[in-house]
Amino acid sequence: MATVRRAAPADAPELVRLRQVMLDSVRPGPSDTSWQPAAERTLRTRLAAGDGDLAAFVVDGPDGLTACVVGAIEYRLASPGNPTGTTGYVFSVATDPAHRRRGHSRGCLEALLEWYRERGVTRVDLRASPEAEPLYASLGFVRTSDPAMRLTLSEPR
Repeated sequence: MATVRRAAPADAPELVRLRQVMLDSVRPGPSDTSWQPAAERTLRTRLAAGDGDLAAFVVDGPDGLTACVVGAIEYRLASPGNPTGTTGYVFSVATDPAHRRRGHSRGCLEALLEWYRERGVTRVDLRASPEAEPLYASLGFVRTSDPAMRLTLSEPR
């Protein structure tokens, strides 16, 4: 397996490209790319704050990044099931199709999980595609009974 490293602000364009690879794998067909400039700006800013609550781990390839994972720490009030009130959220786990099945995503995820441990995060959530579920299960993730719900708010009037 190749070396995993912490992503830098300059990696933002490649992180966005790999996010599109991930999105295309779970939602085939034409895709809306209007989100990409905002995502790149956010990544550049948040990755520049090296000690912030967002991190990305990557594997370099000959023509750019071959794999990545991005994660954030979310803060809520402490509760019986989460005494610190912190939750790690994993997103944008992606490997370029030509470099799959080499352990790159596993290496990136393991680095992110260690980053969470170093920050005292004891609970980590993610959403898994059926294809990725065996990888997550092998790292100890289990299905939960919490049903997810979402409300999309419109911009202020």
